[in-house]
Amino acid sequence: MRLLVFAASLLLTTACAHNQVSVTTPTTPPEGPNVAGTSTPAPTSANTIDPVAARVAESDTTARPQWLKARIAAVLSERKRNPITRILKYQYEGKTVYYQSAPCCDQFSQVFDTKGTLICQPDGGITGKGDGKCPDFEKNKTNEKLVWQDPR
Repeated sequence: MRLLVFAASLLLTTACAHNQVSVTTPTTPPEGPNVAGTSTPAPTSANTIDPVAARVAESDTTARPQWLKARIAAVLSERKRNPITRILKYQYEGKTVYYQSAPCCDQFSQVFDTKGTLICQPDGGITGKGDGKCPDFEKNKTNEKLVWQDPR
């Protein structure tokens, strides 16, 4: 068995060693007789890290509960997150809920009731599916309103 694995490895290494790879940057114009100028745009230095929402939620201008003000103050006391923190208000299962976006990567987003009690974490985590307590949140949430987003 070891001999078979060694032989396959040697064959793969030998076959790949003869291939040459040519790498060009996006700003290098294509080579050839049929090219009349550069069609590749120059790179920009603009910050493209902060995601842009696909749709803009209607802004919620109603008074915020005290627990929500405390959550916002906690976010503002930390360094700016990437992506920025957003808090949205929805109707879910006939109740008003608040969704706070995840700070980054494999972390959970959170859904709270109107008293600030954590209901579930609908997305994020290693699987991206949250904690499993509200698997239908994305499908059944309605009446989206932006409550707050980090202005920094």
